[in-house]
Amino acid sequence: MIPPPPPAHLSMRAEIEWLAGSADNARGVALALSSSLFIGASFIIKKKGLLMSVEKGGSSASAGGFSYLRQPVWWLGMLTMIGGESANFIAYAYAPAILVTPLGAATIAASAVFARFFLGEDMHICGIAGILLCTVGTVVLVRFAPEEAPVTSVEEVWSMAMQPVFRAYVCFVLSFTLALVYGAAPKYGKTHVVVYVAICSMIGSLSVMALRGIGIAAKLTMRGSDQLRKRETLFFILWVGCCIATQMNYLNKALDTFNTTMVSSV
Repeated sequence: MIPPPPPAHLSMRAEIEWLAGSADNARGVALALSSSLFIGASFIIKKKGLLMSVEKGGSSASAGGFSYLRQPVWWLGMLTMIGGESANFIAYAYAPAILVTPLGAATIAASAVFARFFLGEDMHICGIAGILLCTVGTVVLVRFAPEEAPVTSVEEVWSMAMQPVFRAYVCFVLSFTLALVYGAAPKYGKTHVVVYVAICSMIGSLSVMALRGIGIAAKLTMRGSDQLRKRETLFFILWVGCCIATQMNYLNKALDTFNTTMVSSV
């Protein structure tokens, strides 16, 4: 992604700052796109691991089993996903969330193509149309993403997270997720793909702010301002860990039950 030239009216110092911000955005976009490719591939590898586990007589993830944990292929997929999530995490340190998050849609295209070639799953016309719409939407969002005020400390991210609107959103997401986990999932989880995926997505939305905070903490620490030992950073790390554990559980259930392309697109 080549940044456009700086506006002509900027002073020398402002121009340098503008170019630095554009370079950071470009790094963030590149990292986010590479993250999507890794995560898309991880879906396929983990699906392979789940299938191999069942073929060897293990209990399926959709039935609450964890025999896939003894399957090396599943762990390869897990490592691939960790690599992708790591790139995504670093991307949040360089680019604003409104720029990084939409690029996750590239995962849909990647997983659909990989599933077609490595799992033999068919891609219907609706799926192709959905991928095209996601691609167009991503390009529009990236092209016209608004400028974000620079964040200089983890405390600023924490302050944003403590805003009443965001706290209300967190309460809503947690309440809705609990309703899905204990109400909808036992009844409709194995017949409606949206149930498991909705749980993953809702919990994942809560991790964006924390990932942004961790990314900024790491970036500022590398520049000499220690942010990693602050309690806000530790809370963000714990929060992301809980989110990832929940997402992995229900993602495995979804992959074990439904078509990979369907899971990634939803």
